[in-house]
Amino acid sequence: MDRTNRQITKIAREATKFTTRAMKNSGVGSSEFDVVHVIRKNPGITQHEIVEVLGIDKGALTRMIKQLEKKGYVIRDSDPSDGRRFLLYATEKAEELKHSKAHIESMYYDFLLEALDEEEQKQFALLLDKLYWRSKVESRSGFVEMRRRMEKEGDRHEEETDQ
Repeated sequence: MDRTNRQITKIAREATKFTTRAMKNSGVGSSEFDVVHVIRKNPGITQHEIVEVLGIDKGALTRMIKQLEKKGYVIRDSDPSDGRRFLLYATEKAEELKHSKAHIESMYYDFLLEALDEEEQKQFALLLDKLYWRSKVESRSGFVEMRRRMEKEGDRHEEETDQ
């Protein structure tokens, strides 16, 4: 039972809508921004590795990389160990993009927090931090616990179907 009614997802979706609209001037969509973010965090990453991280289509990623290169956010360099592959790097322009998106998101979250008094804001921030770190640890483990729970749920569903 989801006691949160997926409110975290819904808030994140609204924040993304606002951020996407506000960032239109940069000429970068949210999917492109995700790609730039991965490249910024992993200089010299390959397209194959980005596909693994983001779970997006290879063809769509290839088109995005070409567009991001044209817009000046990404540089492709030949991989010295394998001439068929390219290593991807973010440009200074990509760093500026990161700061503008973070600023826009901060403005939106500040707006939301105005609905809470000072004490509620502090408590909310503590609880949110607790959930964030639990999520981060699970992600770093490769989602081991969540995969186990999904498998268990699948087994339970199969048993119910067999009956």
